[in-house]
Amino acid sequence: MAMEGFDDPGVFFSDNFSESQGDGQSNLASKKQFLKFIKEFQEGNFAYKYRDALKRNYLRREYHLEVNIQDLAGYDEQLADKLKQSPGEMLPLFEEAAKEAADEVTFPRADGETTVEDIHVTLISEAAPTSVRDLKSEQVSKLVKIPGIVVAASGIKAKATRISIQCRSCRTTIPDIPLKPGLEGYQMPRKCNTEQAGRPPCPLDPFYILPDNCKCVDFQNLKLQESPESVPHGEMPRHMQLFVDRSLVERAVPGNRVTVIGVYSIRKMAKLGRGGEKGAVGVRMPYLRVVGLQVETEGSGRTATNLTFTQEDEESFRRLAAQPGVYDTFSKSIAPSIFGSEDIKKSIACLLFGGSRKRLPDGLTRRGDINVLLLGDPGTAKSQLLKFVERVSPVAVYTSGKGSSAAGLTASVIKDAATRNFVVEGGAMVLADGGVVCIDEFDKMREDDRVAISIAKAGITTTLNSRCSVLAAANSVFGRWDDSKAEENIDFMPTILSRFDTIFIVKDEHDEARDIILAKHVMQVHMNAAADTAAEGELSISFMKKYIAYCRSRCGPRLEQ
Repeated sequence: MAMEGFDDPGVFFSDNFSESQGDGQSNLASKKQFLKFIKEFQEGNFAYKYRDALKRNYLRREYHLEVNIQDLAGYDEQLADKLKQSPGEMLPLFEEAAKEAADEVTFPRADGETTVEDIHVTLISEAAPTSVRDLKSEQVSKLVKIPGIVVAASGIKAKATRISIQCRSCRTTIPDIPLKPGLEGYQMPRKCNTEQAGRPPCPLDPFYILPDNCKCVDFQNLKLQESPESVPHGEMPRHMQLFVDRSLVERAVPGNRVTVIGVYSIRKMAKLGRGGEKGAVGVRMPYLRVVGLQVETEGSGRTATNLTFTQEDEESFRRLAAQPGVYDTFSKSIAPSIFGSEDIKKSIACLLFGGSRKRLPDGLTRRGDINVLLLGDPGTAKSQLLKFVERVSPVAVYTSGKGSSAAGLTASVIKDAATRNFVVEGGAMVLADGGVVCIDEFDKMREDDRVAISIAKAGITTTLNSRCSVLAAANSVFGRWDDSKAEENIDFMPTILSRFDTIFIVKDEHDEARDIILAKHVMQVHMNAAADTAAEGELSISFMKKYIAYCRSRCGPRLEQ
């Protein structure tokens, strides 16, 4: 029976879907164009922008190059269009071209540095960003630009870019197999087809990876949540998986507002358990392979991304600031339909603009944020003030104390399903970093939830950035303020009360004359609702929002003598 297997001709297959197809000519031409662009693009003052940047980065041993798509479009419109339409093919060519350019610009290198490192090309774009909700199937494998907030980040893992595999039985090695970028895997060959005379053929699935001969790069998974300004009312914010590699890892941490440019790609669904996902062959999970990432201005006063200041805006800001009594004007414009309570409005104006953070010589910091607590009777428009502040502050989160726990306000530690380790997700205060958190019904929060922000759960101890002002409203213990029981009205610990810089006790006093004025004011508001006329000298909400954002980003207040 030595004849068995003689009619098994082996399996011959043609690889129709490989990357290598596509006319090599046009690819070569594109690569030459990219190389020319890197070497010859110059700005108005005759500085070779990308050549110098490449040389500078390379000598610093930072092997990456940041390219502005507008520059590329100005240099060669078709090339930029090609890059936008098929970034999967063009980016590797761009990186090869960058590698060649790096070889040329750094030519007399130090001894021992014979090989040129790979250059990671990242893109930045001035184009208007699209929202996460607008990513439809037409955008798959095109370049898209999305703003949002990073809410979770995985650890840094390694991904192979080239692997070598070896057959178990006959020790044949296949070296240097390239892997696709992104979350794509590699399908191991099923058969080893090196026939040697006089020995049995290799069994099925004989190959294993040689880990020593792999080239690896770092990568990280981020979870991006769309920015709160663009979420339609009453909907949950959407999330997007980001795949970040090489020089872009560790660039953003949870809580940062970022704008990412990436290739909207799809990955094969992970097989879950035995049997996997039956029937769903063509269904893919979308994710974004990031090729450019910009962290919006760090530190406090990070404004909403869509606020840009024109010259006229700055002029009007300067005019307003030069007026005498600008403080009164501004505090009058806060919730103008609410009668009275001037002191509260003034303190809210201070809270919106914020103080300046002081760093002392011994490394301690004094917070520059002003916290305000409104205590008092029901029906004194406390919640309306909070709602107004949420509308007028550039970065604001409104939350009610009844349903929010400490984890929801500060941060929660959740178990990541994919990597089975713990990651930190920021809560309301972290997302409002550089803004205002309005907490309504502060007295209904559970006792142990009103604490400072540091997390120690599951072996993760960390402190997140939450440089935000807190505006809290609370009722007294008995529902109404009871004058006969002096400090029993306040149910807060002294530790909490010491956090608030100004505490207002809002009383609903029984005074006939005042109630008549109040009733008249309310009737005026209702009668003039249709006319909607702003009183003289008031600022509109959008103007106030811009003005606050401008002041927070440009000014640091100092005390006078």
